[in-house]
Amino acid sequence: MNVHYKRRTMAAAVSAAALGAAGMAAAAPITTLDRNGAWVSVEAYGPNVVHITIAADKAEALKGPGFGILPRNADNAAFRHTSGKDGDSFASPALNLRVAPAPPPRVPSQSEKYFAPQLAPVALQVRNAKGELVLDMTGWELSPQTVNTEKTYQAGASFSAPADEHYYGMGQNQESTGPLDLRGRVLDCKHWYDAPAGETVCVPFMVSSKGYGIVWDNPSATRFVAGVNGRTSFQSNVGERVSFFVITGSTPEEIYSGYARVTGKTPIPPKAAFGLIQSKARYDSQQEVLRVANTYRQKKYPLDIMVVDWFYWTRMGQLDIDPAQYPAPAAMNKELHDLGMQSIVSVWPRFESSGRYFNELDAKGYFLKDKDGKTVDGLPFRSDRTGALIDATNPAARQWFWERVRDNILSQGFDYPWLDETEPDLVPDGFFYSIGSGDRYRNLFPLLHVEGVQQGMRAWQPNKRAMILSRAAYLGSQRTGALFWSSDVHPSWEALARQVPTGLNMTASGIAYWGNDIGGWQWLPQSTKATRAPLVDPRGAEATIGQNHDYPELLTRWFQYGTFLPTLRLHGDRKHAEIWEFGQQAETIMARYDRLRYQLIPYIYSQAKATWDNGAPFMRPLWMDFPSDPQVANLGTQYMFGPAFLVAPVTEQGQTEKDVYLPAGSDWYNFWTNEKVAGGRWVRVAAPIDQIPVFVRAGSIVPLGAEIQSTASKQAIAEIRVYPGKDGQFALYDDDGVSYDYEKGKGMLSRLTWNDAAGRLGVSGDGELSRKAPGITKVVGK
Repeated sequence: MNVHYKRRTMAAAVSAAALGAAGMAAAAPITTLDRNGAWVSVEAYGPNVVHITIAADKAEALKGPGFGILPRNADNAAFRHTSGKDGDSFASPALNLRVAPAPPPRVPSQSEKYFAPQLAPVALQVRNAKGELVLDMTGWELSPQTVNTEKTYQAGASFSAPADEHYYGMGQNQESTGPLDLRGRVLDCKHWYDAPAGETVCVPFMVSSKGYGIVWDNPSATRFVAGVNGRTSFQSNVGERVSFFVITGSTPEEIYSGYARVTGKTPIPPKAAFGLIQSKARYDSQQEVLRVANTYRQKKYPLDIMVVDWFYWTRMGQLDIDPAQYPAPAAMNKELHDLGMQSIVSVWPRFESSGRYFNELDAKGYFLKDKDGKTVDGLPFRSDRTGALIDATNPAARQWFWERVRDNILSQGFDYPWLDETEPDLVPDGFFYSIGSGDRYRNLFPLLHVEGVQQGMRAWQPNKRAMILSRAAYLGSQRTGALFWSSDVHPSWEALARQVPTGLNMTASGIAYWGNDIGGWQWLPQSTKATRAPLVDPRGAEATIGQNHDYPELLTRWFQYGTFLPTLRLHGDRKHAEIWEFGQQAETIMARYDRLRYQLIPYIYSQAKATWDNGAPFMRPLWMDFPSDPQVANLGTQYMFGPAFLVAPVTEQGQTEKDVYLPAGSDWYNFWTNEKVAGGRWVRVAAPIDQIPVFVRAGSIVPLGAEIQSTASKQAIAEIRVYPGKDGQFALYDDDGVSYDYEKGKGMLSRLTWNDAAGRLGVSGDGELSRKAPGITKVVGK
């Protein structure tokens, strides 16, 4: 064995043990069963969550869960264990897990002598609170192999796939331009920046239409087979056991609250996160940043955050600010703050060898290494030739990185960091982290890297909410306070179409705060292949778009879609990226939607509180709210934005009408015309260039905020809009928008209720709003 590798594996064992001692240890399982040499360990995380571990080695079965999981939340109290001839049963009021008994010994058939697995068979079933079978595990796998010089196994499990079952989640996969259901697909769950359709991000949480979810507890590259030939399976590249969680629930809120117990709650971001965020690749001076910020204020277009993207430094990994470009960053940030704005600054995890910190970090062993213990510097096979990767699996390296980011950059008045390349771009396959091989921990980097900075931010400023832009995620990443986006997508109509189903499966994976670069990030082609006349006049935008005459139309449609995303951030590798740089018509429309976004902040912020409470995303596919309507099972071109809005983005050039499905069980109102339409059918909706189809569910109460220039100003409720036809309620939440006091229950929660028969709105919890309500309530259609 290579000496460097032998030392590294010993160090990895020590490091992993240290991490366990730091709070990773799990509670004792309910029991560990022997199935003729296959060991099955069962523990619970509350009444609707069971964690199942299967291994050939009992010690492996008894190990606690892996990274991303919060073992302190293990709770077996609701379960009762019974044993009998038909196996072992673990029952709570919410679910029943039955592990089948070991089959009686028998003489194997001729084919089994040569081709049957050597593992003892394990079968188990999970039933929900109604006694309905929701999950049937039919087999498991540990297949010996050597990966990156390490003797290990391919670990997997297989489940029955009923013909009417649909599958969602599993992170970010951008292959689809419309269909949402993963059934019939084979996904490689691994972070992959260079994926042809757009970056993939592995969050191994699958949610089924049968009312359960599976958290697959393995950070190595994992293949997910969804309902192919009657079988669904997970198959991970490296592992010595099978470990997964089953979460049951009759509503999305029940499932996602279970996921939050397993992996962590989703914090409420700073209120500024819900306003407009202006970015560009890149603003090359502080004068340009301030010019853009002041132009927003002069034009009275609301804006909350200015972003300073890459290459403001002197060298990659120098962790400094180039004084030629940004001579007074603290003064710049003060001016932004005086304008009611905040700032985000990009920080990379890469260090070029000529930088001031490279030798120190290399000597300390804080970089990703090859099998000979040598620092990995760039990846020539991806034309990526510069920089070593900080080893985020090493707690000391994480602390070192945070302290330099704090002292060198954030101390200049920047409010929040943007942690780019978190997939990471320096692919770890074949290399080694301090805790083990990059293959074993293939998908782990974004969780540890971002969480290290988030924990540092909270310790540094204990009552200022951390917020981080991050390009990738893993199990538990939602607890870091990060805003995620779909990476460097193309500025094309095809890429826009891919964003809609991509985002819905990402939020279904428990990542509520997902968005994308409005307008696409990649370099903007200076010509177009569009055959239809553009719907937006491109005059005035020539300096940015060249002959790409339909780009202002694309940007306008993308901005309209972004208005109904969890975060709204303009970005891109363009000469200009601000809303006034793409012609007068585009500017007028985008400014209108910018103002609409700020009107919706009381509504959106209230959804953020609900996500904190129950873990469920508020931008979500239609199947979550309409599980009994078979028409929505595979519909990824439209979605719910909170409980009221159904949004159907326009993703085709020249399109002025769109077919929209209105789910059964409700009447719907056209948001723009207030026309009432019965649900359970497709309707053709007018979509002129200044509108995308948006409908509101009957019975909805939508609070609209007063006009403000940023969330730094206190925003009054200017209107309470009621869409009649059904009783309704809305929990209106507000707080200071900055601190963690909401964790202590501080904040204003008002209950708005609509009695449809009486035609009356009631308000409780806020005396002032209650007094104002009669004068600001508007009942649509009356």
